Amino acid sequence: MTILDHKIDFAVVLSVTKANPNGDPLNGNRPRQNYDGYGEISDVALKRKIRNRLQDMGESIFVQSNDRKSDSYNSLRERADANAELEKILKSKTSSGDDFARIACQEWLDVRSFGQVFAFKADKGAGVSVGVRGPVSIHTATSIDPIDITSMQITKSVNSEPGAARGSDTMGMKHRVDSGVYVFYGSINTQLAEKTGFTNRDAEKIKQGLVTLFENDASSARPEGSMEVHTVYWWEHSSKLGQYSSAKVHRSLTIEKLIDEPKTFGDYKFTVHPLEGLRVERIDGQ
Repeated sequence: MTILDHKIDFAVVLSVTKANPNGDPLNGNRPRQNYDGYGEISDVALKRKIRNRLQDMGESIFVQSNDRKSDSYNSLRERADANAELEKILKSKTSSGDDFARIACQEWLDVRSFGQVFAFKADKGAGVSVGVRGPVSIHTATSIDPIDITSMQITKSVNSEPGAARGSDTMGMKHRVDSGVYVFYGSINTQLAEKTGFTNRDAEKIKQGLVTLFENDASSARPEGSMEVHTVYWWEHSSKLGQYSSAKVHRSLTIEKLIDEPKTFGDYKFTVHPLEGLRVERIDGQ
């Protein structure tokens, strides 16, 4: 496989309709919102969805969700120990962090894409504390306009525990964003790609994951069809450093309101202003 030899920038436009795109555990699981009222989806949540999509494509993933893991391991340590070469390093008293990182990057696509911190206690060996910096960086998704959050009180129809009286646990709250259009940006760095072994094929997999970001992602908080990727903008530079900075490339995508109070994707106009020598690929979401 050919190591990625040119810088890549991307932007993703998505919409939310009566769903909770990313609950804040410190705020009663209400949809994330900044102090100015704009909705947010954390980069961690976005990477989780990309990992899930890569896993659906048959790729080997290190950080798997317990509810959709493709192996029998219940922890990251167990998954690392299952690799004979990594297990040997973990048990060695003179372990090499560089060797550990190299093998982990070869084994798992998410490690060589996003990076990973490996901090495992010593068993019989010296243990390991290794940080891998990944070439794929992703911003927090932010809504174009402030969002409105609707909260409703819900009840369960049965008690969790035996008892004649209705328990307090039958009451709860559910929150949603009625409508909102979000944008997030990202880049793929060639210098870090060389270190982790990130290839051109890996970049295509990331692109495919972005286009199909919400497939197999439905839940009670995000019903099927409530989250949609509308457009992925994909810029491929002609050199390792790129013709332009990522900030300038991302700013080339401008957003114009078509009505006073936009709610849906169709209420905005998205325009990519051309940068000399840099072509953008516009891909409709699936």
